[in-house]
Amino acid sequence: MNTVYNFCAGPAMLPQPVMRKAQEEFINWQGLGCSVMEISHRSKPFIALADAAERNLRELLSIPQHYSVLFMHGGGRGQFSAVPLNLAEATEHADYLVTGAWSKSAVQEAERFVTPNIVAESCVINGETTLPDQASWQCSDNAAYFHFCTNETVDGVELNVLPDVGDVPLVADMSSTILSRPLDIEKYGVIYAGAQKNIGPSGLSVVIIRNDLLDRARHNTPSVLNYGLAAQNGSMYNTPPTYAWYLAGLVFEWLKEEGGVSAIYSRNKAKAAMLYEGIDATDFYINSIASPYRSIMNVPFQLADPTLDDAFLTQAEENGLMALKGHRSVGGMRASIYNAMPIEGVKALVDFMKEFERKNG
Repeated sequence: MNTVYNFCAGPAMLPQPVMRKAQEEFINWQGLGCSVMEISHRSKPFIALADAAERNLRELLSIPQHYSVLFMHGGGRGQFSAVPLNLAEATEHADYLVTGAWSKSAVQEAERFVTPNIVAESCVINGETTLPDQASWQCSDNAAYFHFCTNETVDGVELNVLPDVGDVPLVADMSSTILSRPLDIEKYGVIYAGAQKNIGPSGLSVVIIRNDLLDRARHNTPSVLNYGLAAQNGSMYNTPPTYAWYLAGLVFEWLKEEGGVSAIYSRNKAKAAMLYEGIDATDFYINSIASPYRSIMNVPFQLADPTLDDAFLTQAEENGLMALKGHRSVGGMRASIYNAMPIEGVKALVDFMKEFERKNG
């Protein structure tokens, strides 16, 4: 079979070594004669798997012991509800930075449970998407928390500088950047991530929370979204998504074998630089994100002549370059180049882009 590179924004590609190992173990895990998805989540073998996954994630991100790691249901959208329910009373305000489609969705969900205050929104200046200077942000007095999305997969906007909000707990949606670069965990109150970008398959979400925030859930918080209850029960208050947890554990092992988060960050920067250089080298392709906010995970771009879009996508697939169509709300193209995307895939895309321009420019 010819090599295929999957640029889907999510569910995204998984590392090939992880997929091969999962395939080998699918019907006979650890010699038990059955699949890992068929055994009890409370059995000794699965408890050992869960412990190893948490231990490896803690090592990869240098997570201190006064933070809990939770493996939860509901993906990223589930956390849009869980955050206000766990961190704020209905009468409180919470600050939200809106940088694109996903942070807008977080605000819309938060409105059901708390009063969100939008401190600032991304804007277009001189044809480029950017953010207002932090000095102009309109933060609340006594906000329960400050929420932001580190990377907008739809818009291709990445926030590389942490908001400075004093003692207000920082809550970060890292669904598309977690494990892509080193983090200083202690600067955050809560980090959450849907799994389907850099962790594993969809359905699972990972939450990293400072322990002093575990006891703030309001009384009517649903049990499956309650951070304190999840921590007390080792993320097993009810049956967790066991196969997704297993695959996440394999991804953590793979990352360690690849040299850890620092090594993968170097690779990610190289991939993004290669793709942006290919876009910027010509007027045939356009990326309209201001340079300081360009994402290294999701690179949207347009063709100067949009009548060529369909031909570009069709010929890209014929060349083994899948899922390059941009989100329906913005159009154009989008290349998602998460941890699992090898640099060879980005090179193949850039080479194709050059050849397509040569034939159609």
